[in-house]
Amino acid sequence: MGRAVALRLQAALAAMVTAAAVGVALPMTQASAAAGTATGFATGNGGTTGGAGGQTVRATTGTAIHAALCDRASSSTPITIEVEGTINHGNTSKVSGDSCNTAAGVIELKQISNVTIIGVGSGAVFDQLGIHIREARNIIIRNVTVRNVKKSGSPTSNGGDAIGMESSVRNVWVDHVTLEASGGESEGFDGLFDMKNDTQYVTLSYSILRNSGRGGLIGSSESDRSNGYVTFHHNRYENIDSRTPLLRGGIAHIYNNHYVDLHESGINSRAGGRAKVDNNYFEDSKDVLGTFYTDEAGYWQVGGNIFDNVTWSSPGDENNPAGPNPQSNTSVSIPYPYNLDGATCVPDIVRQTAGANKGLLESGGDCSSPQEPTTPPTDPTDPPTTPPDGSNLSIGAGSDGSSKGGGTSYGNVRDGDMSTYWSPSGSTGDISVKWSSATTIARVVIREASGSAGAIGSWQLVNHDTGAVLKSGSGAGDIAFTPTSLKKITFKITGASGTPRVAEFETYAG
Repeated sequence: MGRAVALRLQAALAAMVTAAAVGVALPMTQASAAAGTATGFATGNGGTTGGAGGQTVRATTGTAIHAALCDRASSSTPITIEVEGTINHGNTSKVSGDSCNTAAGVIELKQISNVTIIGVGSGAVFDQLGIHIREARNIIIRNVTVRNVKKSGSPTSNGGDAIGMESSVRNVWVDHVTLEASGGESEGFDGLFDMKNDTQYVTLSYSILRNSGRGGLIGSSESDRSNGYVTFHHNRYENIDSRTPLLRGGIAHIYNNHYVDLHESGINSRAGGRAKVDNNYFEDSKDVLGTFYTDEAGYWQVGGNIFDNVTWSSPGDENNPAGPNPQSNTSVSIPYPYNLDGATCVPDIVRQTAGANKGLLESGGDCSSPQEPTTPPTDPTDPPTTPPDGSNLSIGAGSDGSSKGGGTSYGNVRDGDMSTYWSPSGSTGDISVKWSSATTIARVVIREASGSAGAIGSWQLVNHDTGAVLKSGSGAGDIAFTPTSLKKITFKITGASGTPRVAEFETYAG
């Protein structure tokens, strides 16, 4: 791809690179791995907690990062790795061990789980060195800069991707990072943030992606449609040719991002992809949304976006821009709660919060001032420590649901017996409790059968009479909501880390 604009910026970029290497002093409290929690689709499928609850170690070289992974008791032992300094080819070698599978010249997170990598102190810069996530789950990467990763020329790393994910990856949260290159494919670079070959439940938040030919993709080809459930929010895409992102199949939720100087195309939903595009600010760019470079259509739901000096090309056989007056051509249901900022204030909020070394500041929602992240108290869906008030209204009620697994029964969820359970025929499904007349419900408790705790990931609690979503979240437990009169209430499991087994679907009036 032509990179005339980026080449004109190389001198300026070199100065930025030098500044990034020096870093900005960051108090340890601001870079604490315990501050803040995952958002978006990364909260589904059981959630993304990284190395929470495990040992915390410090690393100043890539070899030390690999050694920390290899020194764990197992490949799933939780660990938080605090990184400070510049990580490059000269200090990143392969380390061997039973709990790791590393390689030289790349940060290799392969066949592992429950890991947090976070920049601390004066900052962490991965210089010409990519981060590769493969056959892994529950990974958090925060407060780091990854720059100038090449797939051709010298040195090469990670196929030219700043951060790349592939092969059965689940639950990754990348937050407050800066990903940058110095040109496009002809200069040896590839994508900044790529997902392929069955990568799901990912969030990219409060990050900067800039000076690259390709922002990133979800799906490596028109046939690679096994990826999805990806959230992009409060990111800044700047001076990029295309792929912000490219979406093949799957679902993406894209909200409160600031796009500046996109040269060829932006959000490219194709090959059956579906994108919910909310309250973004597009500026000084071309073809920021549509289906491009293919005749295999993608779809979008739009609302609240601002298009400031955006130009649109004419439709063609392999070119279907959404503008100049973008309209929705699908609907996308989002299973998690989120707070939108108005598009008018997105540039200012993203300027203050996005990227590494910003103190992990986050939007307060509704265009309020950015704030430091906090770790919320125990999740309200955790099992209650005291029984709910009143009688369990499920006892004596009816029940039904989607296809059930062998040997299970719908009635098992309302019999007061924790040793029996309902299970869907797959990893997702729904179970309902129903009454012959309208009944007021304000609280539900979902209890998993012994040996299956933690299998339930993302869910929706639905008023079956009207289709309204009463609550959404992840994990089994106690769910409170506005008192609602209904005849049938449905617990819809939309993501799981194993086979869900619901022992009891308790319902209460208060």
